[in-house]
Amino acid sequence: MTSLLDIPGTAERERAADHVALAKREAATIPDIAADTPLRAVGRVAVIGAGTMGGGIAMSLANIGMPVTLIDADAAGLDRGLSRVRDNYAGSVSRGKLEPAQMDKRLALIRGSLDIADTRDADLVIEAVFEDLALKQRIFRQLDEVAKPGAILATNTSGLDVDAIAAVTRRPQDVIGAHFFSPAHVQKLLEVVRGEQTAKDAIATLMDLARRMGKVAVLSRIYPGFIGNALFRNYTREAHFLLEEGALPHEVDAALVRFGYAMGIFAVHDMAGNDVGHQTRKAQMATRPTGRRWNDLILKLVDQGRLGQKSGSGWYRYEPGSRKPVRDPAVEAFIVEESARLGIARHPIDEEEILKRCLYGMINEGAKLLEQGIALRASDIDVVYVTGYGFPAERGGPMYLADQIGLASVVEDVKRFHEAHGFWWEPAPLLARLASEGGRFAP
Repeated sequence: MTSLLDIPGTAERERAADHVALAKREAATIPDIAADTPLRAVGRVAVIGAGTMGGGIAMSLANIGMPVTLIDADAAGLDRGLSRVRDNYAGSVSRGKLEPAQMDKRLALIRGSLDIADTRDADLVIEAVFEDLALKQRIFRQLDEVAKPGAILATNTSGLDVDAIAAVTRRPQDVIGAHFFSPAHVQKLLEVVRGEQTAKDAIATLMDLARRMGKVAVLSRIYPGFIGNALFRNYTREAHFLLEEGALPHEVDAALVRFGYAMGIFAVHDMAGNDVGHQTRKAQMATRPTGRRWNDLILKLVDQGRLGQKSGSGWYRYEPGSRKPVRDPAVEAFIVEESARLGIARHPIDEEEILKRCLYGMINEGAKLLEQGIALRASDIDVVYVTGYGFPAERGGPMYLADQIGLASVVEDVKRFHEAHGFWWEPAPLLARLASEGGRFAP
Protein backbone atom coordinates (compact mmCIF):
# COMPACT_ATOMS: atom_id res chain seq x y z
CA MET A 1 0.00 0.00 0.00
CA THR A 2 1.54 3.29 -1.10
CA SER A 3 -1.14 5.66 0.20
CA LEU A 4 -4.05 5.56 2.62
CA LEU A 5 -6.07 7.19 -0.13
CA ASP A 6 -5.59 4.22 -2.46
CA ILE A 7 -8.92 2.45 -3.03
CA PRO A 8 -8.66 -1.28 -2.24
CA GLY A 9 -9.01 -3.48 -5.30
CA THR A 10 -11.16 -6.60 -5.51
CA ALA A 11 -8.42 -8.95 -4.30
CA GLU A 12 -7.57 -6.66 -1.39
CA ARG A 13 -11.21 -6.44 -0.38
CA GLU A 14 -11.55 -10.21 -0.48
CA ARG A 15 -8.47 -10.68 1.68
CA ALA A 16 -9.78 -8.14 4.17
CA ALA A 17 -13.18 -9.86 4.24
CA ASP A 18 -11.52 -13.22 4.85
CA HIS A 19 -9.48 -11.69 7.66
CA VAL A 20 -12.55 -10.22 9.37
CA ALA A 21 -14.54 -13.46 9.03
CA LEU A 22 -11.71 -15.50 10.56
CA ALA A 23 -11.16 -12.88 13.25
CA LYS A 24 -14.79 -13.07 14.34
CA ARG A 25 -14.48 -16.83 14.76
CA GLU A 26 -11.21 -16.54 16.65
CA ALA A 27 -12.64 -13.90 19.01
CA ALA A 28 -14.82 -16.63 20.56
CA THR A 29 -11.71 -18.59 21.57
CA ILE A 30 -10.20 -17.67 24.93
CA PRO A 31 -6.86 -19.43 25.53
CA ASP A 32 -7.33 -20.18 29.24
CA ILE A 33 -11.00 -21.17 29.02
CA ALA A 34 -11.69 -24.60 27.57
CA ALA A 35 -14.22 -24.79 24.74
CA ASP A 36 -16.16 -27.42 26.73
CA THR A 37 -16.40 -25.33 29.92
CA PRO A 38 -19.83 -26.01 31.43
CA LEU A 39 -22.05 -22.95 31.06
CA ARG A 40 -24.28 -21.54 33.74
CA ALA A 41 -27.95 -21.98 32.96
CA VAL A 42 -29.62 -18.74 31.88
CA GLY A 43 -33.38 -19.07 31.70
CA ARG A 44 -34.44 -15.64 32.97
CA VAL A 45 -32.73 -12.24 32.87
CA ALA A 46 -33.30 -8.97 34.71
CA VAL A 47 -32.23 -5.66 33.20
CA ILE A 48 -31.86 -2.66 35.51
CA GLY A 49 -32.48 0.70 33.85
CA ALA A 50 -35.31 1.21 31.36
CA GLY A 51 -33.58 3.85 29.26
CA THR A 52 -32.67 3.46 25.61
CA MET A 53 -29.85 1.04 26.40
CA GLY A 54 -31.77 -1.07 28.90
CA GLY A 55 -34.78 -1.34 26.62
CA GLY A 56 -32.57 -2.37 23.71
CA ILE A 57 -30.90 -5.05 25.81
CA ALA A 58 -34.30 -6.36 26.89
CA MET A 59 -35.35 -6.56 23.24
CA SER A 60 -32.18 -8.44 22.30
CA LEU A 61 -33.04 -11.04 24.93
CA ALA A 62 -36.75 -11.26 24.11
CA ASN A 63 -35.81 -11.73 20.46
CA ILE A 64 -34.28 -15.10 21.34
CA GLY A 65 -37.20 -16.13 23.55
CA MET A 66 -35.66 -15.11 26.87
CA PRO A 67 -38.03 -13.87 29.62
CA VAL A 68 -36.86 -10.46 30.85
CA THR A 69 -37.78 -8.27 33.82
CA LEU A 70 -37.05 -4.63 32.99
CA ILE A 71 -36.55 -2.72 36.22
CA ASP A 72 -36.44 1.02 36.82
CA ALA A 73 -36.66 3.03 40.05
CA ASP A 74 -38.91 5.64 38.40
CA ALA A 75 -42.46 4.76 37.32
CA ALA A 76 -42.53 7.35 34.54
CA GLY A 77 -39.13 6.18 33.32
CA LEU A 78 -40.30 2.58 33.27
CA ASP A 79 -43.44 3.52 31.31
CA ARG A 80 -41.34 5.44 28.78
CA GLY A 81 -38.98 2.51 28.44
CA LEU A 82 -41.73 -0.04 27.86
CA SER A 83 -43.43 2.32 25.39
CA ARG A 84 -40.16 2.70 23.51
CA VAL A 85 -39.82 -1.07 23.29
CA ARG A 86 -43.37 -1.34 21.93
CA ASP A 87 -42.71 1.43 19.41
CA ASN A 88 -39.49 -0.23 18.23
CA TYR A 89 -41.28 -3.51 17.64
CA ALA A 90 -44.21 -1.74 15.97
CA GLY A 91 -41.75 -0.03 13.65
CA SER A 92 -40.33 -3.42 12.66
CA VAL A 93 -43.85 -4.67 11.93
CA SER A 94 -44.67 -1.62 9.81
CA ARG A 95 -41.49 -2.16 7.78
CA GLY A 96 -42.37 -5.79 7.19
CA LYS A 97 -39.42 -7.03 9.26
CA LEU A 98 -41.57 -8.69 11.92
CA GLU A 99 -44.93 -10.41 11.99
CA PRO A 100 -47.55 -8.97 14.42
CA ALA A 101 -47.74 -12.32 16.19
CA GLN A 102 -43.97 -12.27 16.72
CA MET A 103 -44.21 -8.77 18.16
CA ASP A 104 -46.90 -9.89 20.60
CA LYS A 105 -44.85 -12.93 21.63
CA ARG A 106 -41.74 -10.86 22.31
CA LEU A 107 -43.59 -8.15 24.19
CA ALA A 108 -45.15 -10.81 26.40
CA LEU A 109 -41.65 -11.87 27.46
CA ILE A 110 -40.78 -8.39 28.81
CA ARG A 111 -42.24 -7.53 32.19
CA GLY A 112 -41.76 -4.19 33.93
CA SER A 113 -40.98 -3.69 37.60
CA LEU A 114 -40.10 -0.92 40.03
CA ASP A 115 -38.55 -3.26 42.59
CA ILE A 116 -34.93 -4.39 42.42
CA ALA A 117 -35.92 -7.39 44.53
CA ASP A 118 -37.51 -8.75 41.36
CA THR A 119 -34.00 -9.78 40.32
CA ARG A 120 -34.22 -12.63 42.84
CA ASP A 121 -35.20 -15.25 40.24
CA ALA A 122 -32.84 -14.04 37.47
CA ASP A 123 -29.92 -16.17 36.36
CA LEU A 124 -28.32 -13.08 34.84
CA VAL A 125 -28.74 -9.46 35.89
CA ILE A 126 -27.59 -6.72 33.52
CA GLU A 127 -27.28 -3.27 35.06
CA ALA A 128 -27.70 -0.55 32.42
CA VAL A 129 -27.92 2.75 34.29
CA PHE A 130 -25.94 5.97 33.75
CA GLU A 131 -22.13 5.93 33.64
CA ASP A 132 -21.77 6.84 37.28
CA LEU A 133 -19.50 4.62 39.35
CA ALA A 134 -21.12 5.47 42.69
CA LEU A 135 -24.59 4.74 41.30
CA LYS A 136 -23.49 1.41 39.86
CA GLN A 137 -21.79 0.46 43.12
CA ARG A 138 -24.96 1.26 45.05
CA ILE A 139 -26.97 -0.99 42.75
CA PHE A 140 -24.46 -3.83 43.04
CA ARG A 141 -24.58 -3.63 46.82
CA GLN A 142 -28.33 -4.14 46.56
CA LEU A 143 -27.92 -6.97 44.05
CA ASP A 144 -25.48 -8.67 46.38
CA GLU A 145 -28.30 -8.87 48.91
CA VAL A 146 -31.16 -9.98 46.66
CA ALA A 147 -29.75 -11.85 43.65
CA LYS A 148 -29.66 -15.60 43.98
CA PRO A 149 -26.36 -17.44 44.50
CA GLY A 150 -24.59 -18.11 41.21
CA ALA A 151 -26.41 -15.41 39.28
CA ILE A 152 -24.13 -13.55 36.88
CA LEU A 153 -24.08 -9.83 37.68
CA ALA A 154 -23.15 -7.81 34.59
CA THR A 155 -22.54 -4.08 34.36
CA ASN A 156 -23.14 -2.35 31.07
CA THR A 157 -20.35 0.22 31.09
CA SER A 158 -18.31 1.81 28.32
CA GLY A 159 -15.20 2.21 30.41
CA LEU A 160 -15.63 2.16 34.19
CA ASP A 161 -13.54 -0.13 36.38
CA VAL A 162 -15.43 -3.42 36.67
CA ASP A 163 -13.25 -4.47 39.62
CA ALA A 164 -14.29 -1.35 41.54
CA ILE A 165 -17.90 -2.44 41.05
CA ALA A 166 -17.20 -6.08 41.92
CA ALA A 167 -15.40 -4.98 45.09
CA VAL A 168 -18.62 -3.83 46.77
CA THR A 169 -20.05 -7.37 46.53
CA ARG A 170 -19.19 -10.62 48.32
CA ARG A 171 -19.21 -12.42 44.98
CA PRO A 172 -16.64 -10.78 42.66
CA GLN A 173 -16.38 -14.05 40.75
CA ASP A 174 -19.91 -13.45 39.43
CA VAL A 175 -19.34 -9.84 38.31
CA ILE A 176 -18.51 -9.09 34.68
CA GLY A 177 -18.60 -6.19 32.25
CA ALA A 178 -21.03 -6.27 29.33
CA HIS A 179 -20.50 -3.25 27.07
CA PHE A 180 -23.45 -3.20 24.68
CA PHE A 181 -23.58 -0.66 21.87
CA SER A 182 -26.59 1.52 21.22
CA PRO A 183 -29.17 0.75 20.01
CA ALA A 184 -28.51 -2.59 21.66
CA HIS A 185 -31.20 -4.47 19.73
CA VAL A 186 -29.51 -3.45 16.47
CA GLN A 187 -25.77 -3.15 17.08
CA LYS A 188 -23.87 -6.44 16.84
CA LEU A 189 -20.84 -5.82 19.04
CA LEU A 190 -20.58 -6.79 22.71
CA GLU A 191 -17.38 -6.16 24.66
CA VAL A 192 -17.21 -8.72 27.47
CA VAL A 193 -15.00 -7.33 30.22
CA ARG A 194 -13.11 -9.70 32.47
CA GLY A 195 -12.47 -8.59 36.01
CA GLU A 196 -9.56 -9.78 38.12
CA GLN A 197 -11.74 -12.41 39.82
CA THR A 198 -14.44 -13.05 37.19
CA ALA A 199 -15.10 -16.78 36.98
CA LYS A 200 -14.29 -18.57 33.75
CA ASP A 201 -17.74 -20.10 33.47
CA ALA A 202 -19.33 -16.65 33.82
CA ILE A 203 -17.21 -15.40 30.91
CA ALA A 204 -18.02 -18.44 28.78
CA THR A 205 -21.73 -18.09 29.55
CA LEU A 206 -21.88 -14.43 28.53
CA MET A 207 -19.85 -15.06 25.37
CA ASP A 208 -22.28 -17.85 24.45
CA LEU A 209 -25.34 -15.71 25.21
CA ALA A 210 -23.95 -13.01 22.93
CA ARG A 211 -23.70 -15.57 20.14
CA ARG A 212 -27.30 -16.64 20.75
CA MET A 213 -28.39 -12.99 20.51
CA GLY A 214 -26.67 -12.73 17.13
CA LYS A 215 -23.87 -10.57 18.46
CA VAL A 216 -20.11 -10.71 18.07
CA ALA A 217 -18.47 -10.87 21.50
CA VAL A 218 -14.89 -9.76 22.09
CA LEU A 219 -13.16 -10.23 25.44
CA SER A 220 -11.31 -7.32 27.05
CA ARG A 221 -9.45 -6.84 30.29
CA ILE A 222 -10.10 -3.72 32.38
CA TYR A 223 -8.64 -0.54 30.89
CA PRO A 224 -10.06 2.97 30.51
CA GLY A 225 -12.47 2.60 27.59
CA PHE A 226 -11.66 -1.13 27.25
CA ILE A 227 -10.69 -1.82 23.61
CA GLY A 228 -13.10 0.23 21.51
CA ASN A 229 -13.23 3.53 23.36
CA ALA A 230 -9.53 3.40 24.19
CA LEU A 231 -8.74 3.59 20.47
CA PHE A 232 -11.63 5.93 19.75
CA ARG A 233 -10.18 8.53 22.13
CA ASN A 234 -7.07 8.70 19.97
CA TYR A 235 -9.12 9.01 16.78
CA THR A 236 -11.28 11.86 18.07
CA ARG A 237 -8.47 13.66 19.89
CA GLU A 238 -6.33 13.92 16.78
CA ALA A 239 -9.29 15.00 14.65
CA HIS A 240 -9.91 17.87 17.07
CA PHE A 241 -6.23 18.82 17.22
CA LEU A 242 -6.21 18.96 13.41
CA LEU A 243 -8.87 21.65 13.57
CA GLU A 244 -6.69 23.77 15.83
CA GLU A 245 -3.72 23.31 13.50
CA GLY A 246 -5.31 24.26 10.20
CA ALA A 247 -7.99 21.84 9.00
CA LEU A 248 -11.73 22.52 9.00
CA PRO A 249 -14.47 20.01 9.90
CA HIS A 250 -15.47 19.30 6.29
CA GLU A 251 -11.84 18.64 5.33
CA VAL A 252 -11.28 16.08 8.09
CA ASP A 253 -14.61 14.42 7.33
CA ALA A 254 -13.94 14.33 3.58
CA ALA A 255 -10.65 12.51 4.13
CA LEU A 256 -12.29 9.94 6.42
CA VAL A 257 -15.14 9.33 3.97
CA ARG A 258 -12.69 8.95 1.12
CA PHE A 259 -10.85 6.37 3.21
CA GLY A 260 -14.10 4.43 3.51
CA TYR A 261 -15.97 5.63 6.60
CA ALA A 262 -19.69 6.16 6.02
CA MET A 263 -19.47 9.47 7.92
CA GLY A 264 -16.70 11.71 9.13
CA ILE A 265 -16.11 12.22 12.84
CA PHE A 266 -17.61 15.72 13.02
CA ALA A 267 -20.78 14.67 11.22
CA VAL A 268 -20.97 11.78 13.70
CA HIS A 269 -20.58 14.18 16.63
CA ASP A 270 -23.44 16.29 15.29
CA MET A 271 -25.64 13.24 14.79
CA ALA A 272 -25.00 11.82 18.28
CA GLY A 273 -25.18 15.21 19.98
CA ASN A 274 -22.15 17.28 20.94
CA ASP A 275 -23.50 17.47 24.49
CA VAL A 276 -23.09 13.72 25.08
CA GLY A 277 -20.68 13.47 28.00
CA HIS A 278 -20.47 17.26 28.27
CA GLN A 279 -20.79 17.53 32.05
CA THR A 280 -18.30 14.72 32.62
CA ARG A 281 -15.72 16.35 30.35
CA LYS A 282 -16.20 19.70 32.07
CA ALA A 283 -15.76 18.14 35.49
CA GLN A 284 -12.56 16.41 34.38
CA MET A 285 -10.95 19.69 33.36
CA ALA A 286 -10.11 20.52 36.98
CA THR A 287 -8.20 17.30 37.63
CA ARG A 288 -6.72 16.30 34.28
CA PRO A 289 -2.90 16.09 34.14
CA THR A 290 -0.85 19.06 33.04
CA GLY A 291 2.13 18.79 30.73
CA ARG A 292 0.15 17.45 27.82
CA ARG A 293 -2.13 18.93 25.21
CA TRP A 294 -5.93 18.95 25.57
CA ASN A 295 -8.69 20.11 23.27
CA ASP A 296 -11.82 21.87 24.50
CA LEU A 297 -13.40 22.98 21.23
CA ILE A 298 -16.42 20.74 21.63
CA LEU A 299 -17.09 22.03 25.15
CA LYS A 300 -17.15 25.60 23.88
CA LEU A 301 -19.37 24.57 20.97
CA VAL A 302 -21.94 23.17 23.42
CA ASP A 303 -21.73 26.29 25.55
CA GLN A 304 -22.73 28.20 22.40
CA GLY A 305 -25.80 25.98 22.01
CA ARG A 306 -24.36 24.12 19.02
CA LEU A 307 -25.53 20.65 20.00
CA GLY A 308 -25.62 19.20 16.48
CA GLN A 309 -28.53 18.09 14.32
CA LYS A 310 -31.05 18.42 17.15
CA SER A 311 -30.33 22.13 17.57
CA GLY A 312 -29.83 22.89 13.87
CA SER A 313 -26.15 23.67 14.30
CA GLY A 314 -22.99 22.05 15.57
CA TRP A 315 -19.82 21.53 13.60
CA TYR A 316 -22.12 22.12 10.63
CA ARG A 317 -25.47 23.79 10.19
CA TYR A 318 -28.65 21.97 9.19
CA GLU A 319 -31.62 23.24 7.24
CA PRO A 320 -35.03 22.62 8.87
CA GLY A 321 -36.07 19.00 8.35
CA SER A 322 -32.69 18.04 6.88
CA ARG A 323 -29.84 15.99 8.28
CA LYS A 324 -27.42 16.99 5.56
CA PRO A 325 -24.41 18.84 7.02
CA VAL A 326 -23.72 22.22 5.47
CA ARG A 327 -20.53 24.20 6.06
CA ASP A 328 -21.05 26.94 8.61
CA PRO A 329 -18.88 30.08 8.25
CA ALA A 330 -19.59 31.01 11.87
CA VAL A 331 -18.16 27.81 13.34
CA GLU A 332 -15.21 27.92 10.95
CA ALA A 333 -14.44 31.47 12.09
CA PHE A 334 -14.71 30.30 15.70
CA ILE A 335 -12.16 27.54 15.03
CA VAL A 336 -9.71 29.98 13.42
CA GLU A 337 -10.12 32.36 16.37
CA GLU A 338 -9.42 29.53 18.82
CA SER A 339 -6.19 28.68 16.97
CA ALA A 340 -5.08 32.30 17.30
CA ARG A 341 -6.02 32.38 20.98
CA LEU A 342 -3.92 29.27 21.58
CA GLY A 343 -0.99 30.71 19.64
CA ILE A 344 -1.14 27.98 16.99
CA ALA A 345 -0.13 29.05 13.47
CA ARG A 346 -2.61 27.44 11.10
CA HIS A 347 -1.32 25.70 7.98
CA PRO A 348 -2.82 23.54 5.20
CA ILE A 349 -3.06 19.83 6.06
CA ASP A 350 -3.48 17.35 3.22
CA GLU A 351 -5.78 14.31 3.30
CA GLU A 352 -2.95 11.80 3.70
CA GLU A 353 -1.72 13.58 6.81
CA ILE A 354 -5.25 13.85 8.20
CA LEU A 355 -5.69 10.10 7.84
CA LYS A 356 -2.35 9.26 9.39
CA ARG A 357 -3.09 11.44 12.41
CA CYS A 358 -6.55 9.92 12.91
CA LEU A 359 -5.62 6.29 12.23
CA TYR A 360 -2.06 5.83 13.44
CA GLY A 361 -2.95 6.94 16.96
CA MET A 362 -5.45 4.07 17.07
CA ILE A 363 -2.81 1.62 15.82
CA ASN A 364 -0.30 2.82 18.43
CA GLU A 365 -2.90 2.51 21.19
CA GLY A 366 -3.86 -0.95 19.92
CA ALA A 367 -0.24 -2.04 20.28
CA LYS A 368 -0.29 -0.87 23.90
CA LEU A 369 -3.45 -2.90 24.56
CA LEU A 370 -1.83 -6.01 23.13
CA GLU A 371 1.36 -5.54 25.13
CA GLN A 372 -0.62 -5.13 28.37
CA GLY A 373 -2.88 -8.09 27.63
CA ILE A 374 -6.03 -5.96 27.48
CA ALA A 375 -6.86 -7.43 24.07
CA LEU A 376 -6.05 -11.08 23.43
CA ARG A 377 -5.02 -10.64 19.81
CA ALA A 378 -4.68 -7.94 17.15
CA SER A 379 -7.56 -9.40 15.20
CA ASP A 380 -9.87 -8.89 18.21
CA ILE A 381 -9.19 -5.16 17.95
CA ASP A 382 -10.05 -5.33 14.25
CA VAL A 383 -13.34 -7.08 15.04
CA VAL A 384 -14.28 -4.39 17.57
CA TYR A 385 -13.62 -1.63 15.06
CA VAL A 386 -15.24 -3.17 12.00
CA THR A 387 -18.27 -4.39 13.98
CA GLY A 388 -18.87 -1.51 16.38
CA TYR A 389 -17.13 1.66 15.23
CA GLY A 390 -17.78 1.92 11.52
CA PHE A 391 -14.22 1.15 10.44
CA PRO A 392 -14.38 0.33 6.71
CA ALA A 393 -14.67 -3.45 6.39
CA GLU A 394 -12.71 -3.41 3.14
CA ARG A 395 -9.75 -2.10 5.15
CA GLY A 396 -9.87 -5.06 7.56
CA GLY A 397 -9.52 -3.11 10.81
CA PRO A 398 -6.81 -0.82 12.18
CA MET A 399 -4.28 -3.51 13.11
CA TYR A 400 -4.75 -5.35 9.80
CA LEU A 401 -4.32 -2.01 8.04
CA ALA A 402 -1.03 -1.43 9.87
CA ASP A 403 0.28 -4.78 8.64
CA GLN A 404 -0.68 -3.89 5.07
CA ILE A 405 1.10 -0.53 5.28
CA GLY A 406 4.13 -2.04 6.97
CA LEU A 407 4.92 -1.45 10.63
CA ALA A 408 8.24 0.22 9.84
CA SER A 409 6.40 2.89 7.86
CA VAL A 410 3.79 3.33 10.60
CA VAL A 411 6.34 3.69 13.39
CA GLU A 412 8.34 6.19 11.36
CA ASP A 413 5.29 8.45 11.23
CA VAL A 414 4.43 7.81 14.88
CA LYS A 415 7.95 8.93 15.85
CA ARG A 416 7.57 12.01 13.64
CA PHE A 417 4.28 12.87 15.34
CA HIS A 418 5.84 12.28 18.76
CA GLU A 419 8.61 14.74 17.98
CA ALA A 420 6.11 17.31 16.69
CA HIS A 421 3.21 16.81 19.10
CA GLY A 422 4.62 15.21 22.24
CA PHE A 423 2.99 13.09 24.93
CA TRP A 424 0.11 11.39 23.11
CA TRP A 425 2.42 9.98 20.44
CA GLU A 426 4.88 8.07 22.60
CA PRO A 427 5.56 5.00 20.39
CA ALA A 428 4.21 1.78 21.86
CA PRO A 429 7.16 -0.52 22.67
CA LEU A 430 5.50 -3.46 20.92
CA LEU A 431 4.98 -1.45 17.74
CA ALA A 432 8.58 -0.24 17.78
CA ARG A 433 9.93 -3.74 18.43
CA LEU A 434 7.88 -5.43 15.74
CA ALA A 435 8.86 -2.72 13.26
CA SER A 436 12.55 -3.14 14.04
CA GLU A 437 12.28 -6.91 13.58
CA GLY A 438 10.34 -6.65 10.34
CA GLY A 439 7.39 -8.23 12.14
CA ARG A 440 3.62 -7.96 11.94
CA PHE A 441 0.70 -7.86 14.36
CA ALA A 442 -0.75 -10.94 12.67
CA PRO A 443 0.73 -14.22 13.89
